[in-house]
Amino acid sequence: MVTLDTRTLTVPVGIVRMLEVVLTCISFSLVASVGHIDSSYWAWCMFTWVFCCFVTLLILIMEFTTLHARVPISWDDFTTAFAMLSTLMVLAASIIYPTFFTCASCGKQIAATVTSCLAFILYATEVGLTRAKPGEISGFLSTVPGLLKVLEAFVACIIFISLDHGRYSLFPGLQWCVAVYSLCFIFALIIILFTICRLLSLFPFSFDKVLTGYNVLAVLMYMTCVVIWPLYSFQNNHSRPSWCGRSCYWDNQVVVAFMTCFNLVVYIVDTVYSFRLVFFTPA
Repeated sequence: MVTLDTRTLTVPVGIVRMLEVVLTCISFSLVASVGHIDSSYWAWCMFTWVFCCFVTLLILIMEFTTLHARVPISWDDFTTAFAMLSTLMVLAASIIYPTFFTCASCGKQIAATVTSCLAFILYATEVGLTRAKPGEISGFLSTVPGLLKVLEAFVACIIFISLDHGRYSLFPGLQWCVAVYSLCFIFALIIILFTICRLLSLFPFSFDKVLTGYNVLAVLMYMTCVVIWPLYSFQNNHSRPSWCGRSCYWDNQVVVAFMTCFNLVVYIVDTVYSFRLVFFTPA
């Protein structure tokens, strides 16, 4: 029997989620009314708003009807990870969409950007409301290392939508970089899914030690990409071509190079946290 819990809609987190649904719905509705654009960046923005809108709505319905208590997953880990992921995705959409698809006289596009920025603020607020506080018992994804795992996976997604198959397929060095991005993304995704589905006990070794070893390996692999990607991507093309338009392949290469450096920093921070957890935490 379904029990309705109206309190979930009146607490701060519930109110924030309802506003998120409204704003993301407005964003994708305005953009859809303008028309389709054949671009991976446009597709990413639309996917972001639709995905965040409907998953947030699903969370509201599940908590309002108390059905979330019957779901065999770590609900707190799921909602925290989703809030963090949505914050990053909406932030990226709020930057990408006006950069490539908005002009001074584009009323609907400007309105969509404004509502997207407001949605980003709300999702960031939700992360602050749901994140584990120091000394509080919580799931892995509610902690700083857990949120860093979500950030690592997100940055990899931005790298993927910026890749140009026609260019990286020409150089083995760039193919190595794509392999690194893919392997690290898959492993981060596995950790997130295993945490949400409460399957970490299936690891035959200590999870903390496995995580530390993986983080060290990821740092080493990303360090090679920080050197290799710019070396091959900007070979004989050190500056932006003068004939390149608004959506230029050179810009995509810069995005990948920057995001590679950014993710390296995230993995280094994650490794430091892992070392502190394994070697410097009192028994």
